[in-house]
Amino acid sequence: MKFDLNVCFSFSSDISSLQKELKSFLSDYNKSLIKKDKTIKFLDIKLKKNSLSFHIISEGSLRPHNILLNLKNNISKEFGKKHHIGVREIKIDSYIIDFELEKKPLKEVFIPFADVKIKDKKATLILKDVSDDFLQKNYIDRMITRVNEKVENHYYEGKSEFWELIWRSDEKKPFWNKDPTEEMNKSGWIKQGPTKGKWFYNPQAAAILKTMEHIAIEEILKPLDFQEIIESFMVPFDVWLRTGHLEGMPGEFYYISEPASRDADKWEHYVDLVKITKEIPIKELKKNLSEPRSGICYAQCPVIYWGFKGKTISEDSLPVLVYDKTAISARYESGGRHGIERVDEFHRIEPVYIGTREQLLKLREKLIDRYKHVFNKIFDIEWRMAWVTPWYMQQAGKVGDKSTQDTGTIDFEAYMPYRGDRKSEWLEFQNLSILGDKYIKAFNIKAQKSELWSGCSGIGLERWATVFLAQKGIDPDKWPNGFKKYLNKLPTGINFV
Repeated sequence: MKFDLNVCFSFSSDISSLQKELKSFLSDYNKSLIKKDKTIKFLDIKLKKNSLSFHIISEGSLRPHNILLNLKNNISKEFGKKHHIGVREIKIDSYIIDFELEKKPLKEVFIPFADVKIKDKKATLILKDVSDDFLQKNYIDRMITRVNEKVENHYYEGKSEFWELIWRSDEKKPFWNKDPTEEMNKSGWIKQGPTKGKWFYNPQAAAILKTMEHIAIEEILKPLDFQEIIESFMVPFDVWLRTGHLEGMPGEFYYISEPASRDADKWEHYVDLVKITKEIPIKELKKNLSEPRSGICYAQCPVIYWGFKGKTISEDSLPVLVYDKTAISARYESGGRHGIERVDEFHRIEPVYIGTREQLLKLREKLIDRYKHVFNKIFDIEWRMAWVTPWYMQQAGKVGDKSTQDTGTIDFEAYMPYRGDRKSEWLEFQNLSILGDKYIKAFNIKAQKSELWSGCSGIGLERWATVFLAQKGIDPDKWPNGFKKYLNKLPTGINFV
């Protein structure tokens, strides 16, 4: 990696008489850096009335942008005492960075703040008019990382995800082959929501979803000593920034804009327009809204981790086992919506677990046993489990392999008879992940002695209902006895004339 930084220091007063002293100072400073990095050099040193310009070149461990602030402080300290001058401003005229890529890019690469030139595996970043604040915030290192990520992602685009079968149930003879969403819609159990990707659940469908929730809590979470917490469904951007969601899936969030003010005078014109036109004056509305700083819950786990941010957990509280069932999730699915199983708004329970590696691996087996009990004995459905690319790798555009299994994701998939044969028509309706220390580090969560890992296992109520009804139908008389113990009769519902 080679760095060539062309920089200019502007001083608070005339430095013409200090030419020899400044050049000598830079020479000595360069020598002190050479002890750490033999490749670093100060070249083309030029002085004008109140400015000092030079190049810093390095091919070793010291990066020029990382030493500028220290250099500025040292110059101000040395010459401030003797001559009462200091560095007023640092201006980067140009910064050229050459580095080798692991792979040859398959298409052009673009990133903000720099021109990117790539020939074979050699990449060059060209930056101009960069502020010292920009350099101090470590953008440069992240830009280099981002170029490498983009090239790496070229080799994953279009590549099938990692998938390895772990276990599958016996085949079950379906009771029917109809789409449960369509049949519930025809029966008046559900109604397409007032906006895209949402549903209104009448008493019959609501009873099924609430039963799924009850089964999950009573048969899975309570037996394993999970405790309920309640969280907000609004997630600040800084939480998603820590988890990686903000960079991984920004096109799937529902963003929240708060009112800029509650002052009635500022809203008067908007209200006038609404009353007169009986329409929504969007342009006027935008004037009264703040820029988004948060979004609607995508998954409950980020806010749960935030709840433990900076905490040290006592050893006798490990593993921490908690779940939230109150925060409604929202994901913009665009054209991918289908039925109640792929929606923009859905209801789920999010169990989160924090403990040692050994504790979480044991917990994974216990969770699998409880899920098997529910899906085999209560639902009596045909389903399977598979190792898959962890979702936190998916959002980075990666595929995963067997090496991700210890800290990885298991998908639970159910056969969907109405879609076709068993070769491909399966729906992922449950997952179970162990994430290592990814979020433990992101939120600075510690234990008294132990090294901590974490994981989650989101339970989507609509997904559970869909796979159950797809195989067992919507006639309660034909439902398995195990399920009837929880719901043997549906509400009568509401008759409309």
